[in-house]
Amino acid sequence: MREVAALAGVSLKTVSRVVNREGGVSSDVVSRVERAVAQLGYRPNLAASNLRRGHGKTAMVGALLQDVSNSFSASLLRSLEDAARDRDVVIVASSLDEEPERERVLVENLVRRRVDGLLLMPATARQEYLADDLRSGLPIMFVDRRPNGVDTDSVTIDNDLGARLAVNHLIAHGHRRIALLGDLTSIQTARARHDGYLSALLEAGIEPDPRLVATSLRSSEDAIDALGRLLDGREPPTAIFAARNSLAVGAIRTLHHRGLAGRIALVGFDDFPLADIVDPPLTVVRQNVGAIGAQVAARLFARIDGDTSAPRHVVIKPELIPRGSGEIRP
Repeated sequence: MREVAALAGVSLKTVSRVVNREGGVSSDVVSRVERAVAQLGYRPNLAASNLRRGHGKTAMVGALLQDVSNSFSASLLRSLEDAARDRDVVIVASSLDEEPERERVLVENLVRRRVDGLLLMPATARQEYLADDLRSGLPIMFVDRRPNGVDTDSVTIDNDLGARLAVNHLIAHGHRRIALLGDLTSIQTARARHDGYLSALLEAGIEPDPRLVATSLRSSEDAIDALGRLLDGREPPTAIFAARNSLAVGAIRTLHHRGLAGRIALVGFDDFPLADIVDPPLTVVRQNVGAIGAQVAARLFARIDGDTSAPRHVVIKPELIPRGSGEIRP
């Protein structure tokens, strides 16, 4: 900074005001300082600046999602990034891949780096280990899954309702043998979607057939294998509810490879790019990622700014989007 000040012919305080975008500096002086900064390749040390100011902020937020390559997590992350950009805040993101120990290690690493806030889509069943961090004042926001063992803000989807919408839609189009392709039932969202599937069948007077249920599916390849076994059974399904977007992709591939696309109905949970242009276009239960991201960003940054009100648990309703694949009759 001393070199920048000398080259621009100004004081250290003026350089500080320019690089920190503070007011009270003429446009001519700003131009001189910016030219000196560019010429010398100067980069301000944000950590040192924050220590000097004494507010303890690092202008970093940690975001631990399950899989940042998944379209749902990626869209959610983008919403948070858009809000953070306006505040000159950096998002440090990582995937948890449903690994509880990985979650604990990454949370510890982010806390040690003094992030200003944490967004978490937990892999752990309980999160008491966050109690000390919450007591110390670290803003922690849960998304997609509610906290268990601690009480802090969360934004989730009504997964039970979403599954009911999907299965009721298939029942309304004449189906009674409806298969479920589901994730690990230890996952809060997957368990709720499984429960919604069963409830919709029972409410319609349809006895659930465990032979039509395949869970613990972690990828589209798992869905391909599981659906292949279901279709080869003695009484194959006439319709499929794929309770995750990657599982819907696997189901689409299986039906196309077997020449069954357009003959077996399919509804997926979560929209994804190109879902509307496959043949037939995929009927989905859509999570409003924009609304989720807006709620998450608003609450997290409000906490970072000092909001100490009671934790809020926001539940957003999903929406069924009929496109063709879910309207195929037996």
